[in-house]
Amino acid sequence: MMSRTAQHGDRVAVHYTGTLSDGSVFDSSLGGPPLEFRIGAQEVIPGFEEAVVGMAVGERKQITIPAEEAYGPYDEELIYRVPRAQVPPDLDVYPGQQLQVQAQDQSFPVTVLEVTDQYVVLDANHPLAGQDLTFDIELVAIQP
Repeated sequence: MMSRTAQHGDRVAVHYTGTLSDGSVFDSSLGGPPLEFRIGAQEVIPGFEEAVVGMAVGERKQITIPAEEAYGPYDEELIYRVPRAQVPPDLDVYPGQQLQVQAQDQSFPVTVLEVTDQYVVLDANHPLAGQDLTFDIELVAIQP
């Protein structure tokens, strides 16, 4: 009897480790609970979801998802130079810091790139934009 494989509509659980092209790990479920999602519900990036289709429980695979199919290309137009006076004076900003910015009834994450006395440079790109992502995936459960 053939073992069942993951199909669209199934709820699956996977363990994964995500690495960048330089080999650095950006995310992993190892040491914690597996990641659960429904295939086809767009709960994870498309290339990751598609990689799981056809896998059997216990199967492992490695995939690389190009930036365009992951978090998109890095967009220079999403870099903003904000006058320091517009930043709350009690907010201690520093390069590398993640902040939530409110604009036109929307809140979105940004990364502080640079801080001077005159301005703060903010990057509204996803932290993984422009990066090809490699995932080691192990399918641990399938629930129809």
